[in-house]
Amino acid sequence: MEWTDEAIVLGLRRQGESHAVLEAMTRERGRHLGLVRGARSQKLAAALQTGNRLRLVWRARLDEHLGIYAVEPIGFRAAGYMESPIALLAAQTLAALLRLVSERDPHPDLYAALDEVLDRIGDPVETGELVVRFELMLLEGLGIGLDLSTCALTGATRDLAWVSPKTGRAASRAAGAPFADRLLPLPAFLAPADGSNHPPPDGADLAAGFRLTGHFLARHAAQERGRDLPETRDRLLALIQRDAGGG
Repeated sequence: MEWTDEAIVLGLRRQGESHAVLEAMTRERGRHLGLVRGARSQKLAAALQTGNRLRLVWRARLDEHLGIYAVEPIGFRAAGYMESPIALLAAQTLAALLRLVSERDPHPDLYAALDEVLDRIGDPVETGELVVRFELMLLEGLGIGLDLSTCALTGATRDLAWVSPKTGRAASRAAGAPFADRLLPLPAFLAPADGSNHPPPDGADLAAGFRLTGHFLARHAAQERGRDLPETRDRLLALIQRDAGGG
């Protein structure tokens, strides 16, 4: 069996003295593993860094086999992450989160979103917002989509300020106020646009976004798979809050 696809490097696991198992997010075939021969060579090592883009040819005798990857680099961006701790932690966090997706389960929308986010990470505010929005898309892809469009109690679409930690549905500021101690804050940058221009999120807003998506990722995805959310996610948020201000 054989196929060719574009992919983004998620990680590498050493296999013997010179080989490695490459974990990649492919455009058409989802998260997919394969053996790369000579992966520790100088020629391939730089290409097989988290976040880089590749063209892969996968070959195996049977579909259920691990298979062998032939690798062609088509985009080096990981080297740039070395100059930005926020970008490096964001790339590592996104790669780890995608391990919540079943292997070989196609998610072309997640691939496209990942590719875009990895091109834009670096600035603390933009990185924080991009990661939170990617996590919302990941939840949707895992079948745990949140409904942040209308108030579950009144049907209102304005001044949404809360989210139920049980249902993932939004509530308006007034309707949710009596239950505020049991609800998750909905930061303004995630609320539906109402024609007004919201200021860019600050550190406190981004922390609220991370708390919101993290609650559902942990409860409905990671824990069900016997995992914790990646520790790089906490380190990323700490750096974002430090550099973004406001919390």
